[in-house]
Amino acid sequence: MARPITAGVDGSPESAAAAAWAAREAVRRELPLRLVHVSEAVPESLALAADESARVQWAHDLLEDAEQEIAERHPGLSVTTDVLDDGAPAALTGAARDAELLVLGSRGYGTLVGFLLGSVGQQVVATTERPVVLVRAGDEASGEAAGREIVVGQEGDAEDSAAALEFAFRTAAARGATVRAVRAWSLPPVFAYSPASLQLLDESGGIEPYEKKALGAALAPWRERFPDVPVVEHVEIGSAGQVLLSVAAGAQLLVVGRRARRTAVGARIGSVAHAVLHHAPCPVAVVPHG
Repeated sequence: MARPITAGVDGSPESAAAAAWAAREAVRRELPLRLVHVSEAVPESLALAADESARVQWAHDLLEDAEQEIAERHPGLSVTTDVLDDGAPAALTGAARDAELLVLGSRGYGTLVGFLLGSVGQQVVATTERPVVLVRAGDEASGEAAGREIVVGQEGDAEDSAAALEFAFRTAAARGATVRAVRAWSLPPVFAYSPASLQLLDESGGIEPYEKKALGAALAPWRERFPDVPVVEHVEIGSAGQVLLSVAAGAQLLVVGRRARRTAVGARIGSVAHAVLHHAPCPVAVVPHG
């Protein structure tokens, strides 16, 4: 059975944009769409009401209206709805577990920049084992026009970035888009050099040629698997977050990886994902990897 694309709906403009984005992506990937609402996420005026039945009715009406709007735009799309009773982070993480990807709305800092990712969004992004896409209010289908690239960050070796690259290539194939694969590098301190690393750099002709070679090696299997997807290789000196943001202005989607392993202080988003989630001008996909 095909995994659905799941979107969280709470009545806000951000969640409406997320549901619309999820519906378009479900159509492109020929997957069903699931709309979920966490019962505790209700307007403040309604949350103060003593009548629990009013809350339940509001949630069902909200989902029904969202489903109807999507059905009018995408009449052939299979849509299901569910009201979830667990706390928001746990409920959304559970919903993501059975999904191809989870789509959530996020408030922007302004009309031109980034996301204001609340505590619920941060917990979900940091803990779910499935890709999470964050969409701002005002996002439109026109942002997915031909010519706009899918930008993906690549770091480490080929295995480290495999999940993010697969997501980017699969998305680009469904949209007929170009993938811009970005690898950022910086000059390490002298004490970080080892005889082995110096030998690798010497064989590659320097740091930047080495980084280009590493990016090419990471992309090779995905170029072979998706031969019709155009690819731009982008290697630039600088911090990964800054470099990604510098090329994301004209992108239709920015894809970054996140280590799924927990640290001593619990699950974390990671510095690169944190930077782009708060400042990217386009939807952002965070893809966990081992």
